[in-house]
Amino acid sequence: MGRKEINCSWKKITNNIKDIFDFKEVLGSGSFSEVYLVRERKTGNFYALKCVKKKQLHHSNLENEIKVLKRIKHDNVVGLEDFYETRTHYYLVMELVSGGELFDRILDRGVYTEKDASRVIKQVLEAVSYLHQNSIVHRDLKPENLLYYSSEENAKIMISDFGLSKMADHGVMSTACGTPGYVAPEVLAQKPYSKAVDCWSIGVITYILLSGYPPFYEENETRLFSKIMKAEYAFHSPYWDEISESAKDFIRHMLEKNPNKRFTTEQALSHAWIIGDTAHNDNIIQSVGEQMQKTFAKSKWKRVINATVVVSRMRRLQLSHADPPAPAPAPAPAPLIQVLDVSSPEMCLNLIFVFQTHARCCIRYIYVL
Repeated sequence: MGRKEINCSWKKITNNIKDIFDFKEVLGSGSFSEVYLVRERKTGNFYALKCVKKKQLHHSNLENEIKVLKRIKHDNVVGLEDFYETRTHYYLVMELVSGGELFDRILDRGVYTEKDASRVIKQVLEAVSYLHQNSIVHRDLKPENLLYYSSEENAKIMISDFGLSKMADHGVMSTACGTPGYVAPEVLAQKPYSKAVDCWSIGVITYILLSGYPPFYEENETRLFSKIMKAEYAFHSPYWDEISESAKDFIRHMLEKNPNKRFTTEQALSHAWIIGDTAHNDNIIQSVGEQMQKTFAKSKWKRVINATVVVSRMRRLQLSHADPPAPAPAPAPAPLIQVLDVSSPEMCLNLIFVFQTHARCCIRYIYVL
């Protein structure tokens, strides 16, 4: 198959990308791209550079990601700074985010409260509200895509990874995509869906932030999808005993099975748990941290680092130009799902899972018997 070209009026052509950037180290690698920590030679600024081979472009969501990122600019969204092309590659110059993943920061804390969780979710809601106002649906919100801007204690949250995002100018979509555990019931049922799917995902994330485990969890994915489609979850004792009723009410509105009744981002931002003083200030790190470590072994959440992530190694690189050690291989990314030919929730209970692996990327296709 020939190379697929991306038509973009503002892309910059160069013969050698290394004339523009000094490559410091590999931050991560996936099936279709590699990400490097780079320093721009002209300015000395650090960036994350996502490199995609043209011959692999038909496998990636790069063109969609570029269209979405070029359209948006928000304090809580990782930005696309520039876009380069050589004879063989495309290069996305991404804003550098160095604070690490949301879950890792929580596990490293000594004190963590409901108020902390509320502040995180408020920032996520503000960013997603901005996306929705611009007719963009993220479609793959999950903790791995929520990053801290820096290592500072009060660093802001950044949303990353727009590979599955959709510009939904007409409001309704039908392509089934997402990550198991965070995907909305209407997506699994392959019904037309809207930006409400993002609000469902935020509800799942909120639940995890307050308990340390997901609202929908089954080793068997048929049962997992069945629970999601029924919105079958609970606030179990003792993990939820000290959590405020306001937080539970917020989650109920976000995990509403009917997307037409589910909270919008605007409604969520007006809820007392977000803007009021109802979030408890008790330290819940012991309970939440323990459950996170049990349910999500830390390595399970260490996915391929995308074009927005750099860990504390960057600080060392700013102080020294010594060659860094080779990074450890990145674990496989979370499996994506595509639901094929599913016309009702009941039919989804009769499934055969066919696994098709492309390098490190596992895509699960669901077929109805």
